[in-house]
Amino acid sequence: MTILDRRPRFARTAPGGGTPTRRGPRRSPRPAPDLVAAVLVLVFFAVALAAPSALAPRDPFALDLVNALRPPSAEHWFGTDESGRDLYTRIVHGARQSLLIGVGATVLSLAIALVLGSLAALAGRFVAGTVNRVVEVLFAFPTLLLALLLVAVLGPSAWTQVVAVGVGTAPGYARMIRGQILSARNSGYVEAAVALGHPRGWILRTHVLPNAIRPLVAVFALSVGQSIVWASSLSFLGLGVAPPAPEWGALLDAGKIYVTQAWWLTVLPGLVIVLLALATTTIGKHIQSALEKGEK
Repeated sequence: MTILDRRPRFARTAPGGGTPTRRGPRRSPRPAPDLVAAVLVLVFFAVALAAPSALAPRDPFALDLVNALRPPSAEHWFGTDESGRDLYTRIVHGARQSLLIGVGATVLSLAIALVLGSLAALAGRFVAGTVNRVVEVLFAFPTLLLALLLVAVLGPSAWTQVVAVGVGTAPGYARMIRGQILSARNSGYVEAAVALGHPRGWILRTHVLPNAIRPLVAVFALSVGQSIVWASSLSFLGLGVAPPAPEWGALLDAGKIYVTQAWWLTVLPGLVIVLLALATTTIGKHIQSALEKGEK
């Protein structure tokens, strides 16, 4: 037997003495965090879109001073506030308004960003330069500071929160959209379309804008939770929806006075906000990774 006929010590034989077979790539386990996040988001939107009275039959504005500041119990799952109102009922009834603020601010932000980013990437030198300077000036302001400025000018309300958060977060998205459009415009398939003599408008509608806008699906999911957090921050500072509205940020604002004696007034609404923000962020990252895999 020669050296070449010897089998290395580390070689493994298949059952029955045959040659070893290669196993295929292991399938990744089921994405449990993504599934949990999707279920949470569906639950939140179902609560917001369905009749809140079906899930929380109590009146969210009914006063019961005898049961004021009661801790969570079988009768009041999330406890009561300083006026005896059931906190669980108020959170359920406030889901619709909070989600409307978050979704509305996200839609406004992406609409403004799409206009500014498209002008900055596709317009003439003068218009593009002007838009870029405006975006840079807005981007220099912290989001919360710009939102506070708009609320101070327009006055506190739900629609003011939508405008303030939408305008405050738009500059960052505008720069991202501008980069996406420039990357798509300088790609090989656009150069091939130009070489084939296709009209400029057709190229923009068919190739540039669809490929530049596609990542916005992931950005939208990421932005909803972020917008709700920003809107809740404004309400926590007393610049959002006026009490006794059950909007989640307003609940935080009302409960901060009793944080040492009634922890549930701030912890439970804050936990709801955090859960929704984490769920939408997880879904957004999942969509983003799926889009990146599709491009490869």
